[in-house]
Formats: sequence, structure tokens, C-alpha cells
Amino acid sequence: MSTLPITKRGAEKLKEELHRLKTVDRPWVINAIAEARAQGDLSENAEYDAAKDRQGFIEGRIAEIESKLSAAQIIDPAAVEAGGRVVFGATVELEDESTGAAVTYQIVGEDEADLKHGLVNISSPIARALIGKEEGDVAEVQAPGGTRRYEIVSVRYA
Repeated sequence: MSTLPITKRGAEKLKEELHRLKTVDRPWVINAIAEARAQGDLSENAEYDAAKDRQGFIEGRIAEIESKLSAAQIIDPAAVEAGGRVVFGATVELEDESTGAAVTYQIVGEDEADLKHGLVNISSPIARALIGKEEGDVAEVQAPGGTRRYEIVSVRYA
């Protein structure tokens, strides 16, 4: 099994979700199934069917999170010493060469990615174009609208 990179913050969020699923959601759905069973005929009981579907989702998500955490390689960006190069966990300030617009991204794991908050997946085109580059370098990104060029203004590990 290969390892999955994840930041310390991302691993904590997964652990919190797993804890909630096991201590809140799972007991709630077990109770909902018991209440639906108490109503009698299960063949036409929509509440029972919905609770069983919810239980399947919860158990599947628990298994998925446990699998991801067991394969996780937790990386603390603050502890990374990459000598100014862009690596997993780095926060990179970029300037679009054509528009001059400044953007900041942190390169994170798949489960943490959220473009609205500047968190890009390590396997995204922009992250792949940035990995290994340094301040002052230009990264070419293959975007749906064509190739975009970004100058790396700064690299931080926070």
C-alpha cells in the first residue's frame, strides 16, 4: 500500500470526522433503525430504508477514513526544510504573468483541497507545475483555457 501525503491539520480534521461518525452519527442511526423496526412492517417502512441507507453511508465513510489514516504520511509544513523549493505543504505566492494578479496556494493532500481557501491538491496541474521550483522561477500550467505562466514570488512553510 502506498502512502498518502497529508498535512498535520488535514489529519486532525479526518480524525475529528472519524470520532464524530463513531460517537454521534453511528449511535444516532442505530437508534433510528430500532425506532423504525418498532413500527412494524419493514417492507413499506420509508424511515427504516432511509436509516439503513444512512447506516451504510456512515460505515463506508468510517472504513474510508480509517484506510486513509492508516496509509497517511503526515507532514508538518512548519518542520519542512526544503531550501526555498516548492514541496508538499508549502504555501506559494504567485503572480500571473499575463494579468499581474497575485494568488496564494498551499499544496495539500487530496482530502484537504479547497480552492476557495487556497488549498490545492498535490496532484492538480498547478501543484505539479510548482513542485521543485524556487522563488523567481516561472511555472507553466496547462489550464483548460490554455497555458498560463506564473512567477513564484515567495515560498513559505507554515
